[in-house]
Amino acid sequence: MDEVSGSGIVRHEPRYDGFVAAAGQRQEVAEAIDRHVATHFGPVAFVLHEIASHLVGVHVYVVGPSAERPYQTLVTSGMSERPMTVPDGHGISPYAELMLCLPADWPLTQAALHDERTGWPVRVLKQVARLPHEYGTWIGEWHSVPNGDPALPYAPGAPFAGAVITPMLNVRPEARTIDVADGTRITLLALVPLHPAEVMLKVSQGTDALIAALDRGGVSELLDPTRPSLV
Repeated sequence: MDEVSGSGIVRHEPRYDGFVAAAGQRQEVAEAIDRHVATHFGPVAFVLHEIASHLVGVHVYVVGPSAERPYQTLVTSGMSERPMTVPDGHGISPYAELMLCLPADWPLTQAALHDERTGWPVRVLKQVARLPHEYGTWIGEWHSVPNGDPALPYAPGAPFAGAVITPMLNVRPEARTIDVADGTRITLLALVPLHPAEVMLKVSQGTDALIAALDRGGVSELLDPTRPSLV
């Protein structure tokens, strides 16, 4: 995959030739994520588990709709199993997890997850969560990841062909960091799908231009599958 940072494209080569089994999460990290999700998003309805995982086991917690949050909230647990390769001087945690929100009626049955048209948001969450470990890089705020080169739609009928990593908007500030008992700090970031023209805006004009466009459209971590391109 290609990682877009600022304007222009930075390409990375995979670090591994084949499957590398995940070591598994430390118990205290898994428990910290459990508590954080329950505290800031609500009780977990179910978990989409991975059985055999490459590099890190990316499980996805699903929190059902509520009066306060009338949509489904999906949070990864496992991206932080390994530290990312963060360059010196950035001053951010090398540990991260991802989230996005789906409409209340978005199907998440096993059949729906195996259907490209409805399963792609979970697939993209897992792909991007594994990306920094596969390519020896890192994911932070306003990094974007196009779906190939050239960027192609995630699924038939889906208008999105990439994603940008953003701060969560529909939460209290304390929800953005997961604190583990041993002092580890995990940054919880939102994954926002992008139209092809929005991906190209980021590449050609940079982060500020994309932020301005998303702000104009009121885009947040809640996926609107029918939203038009803002470019």
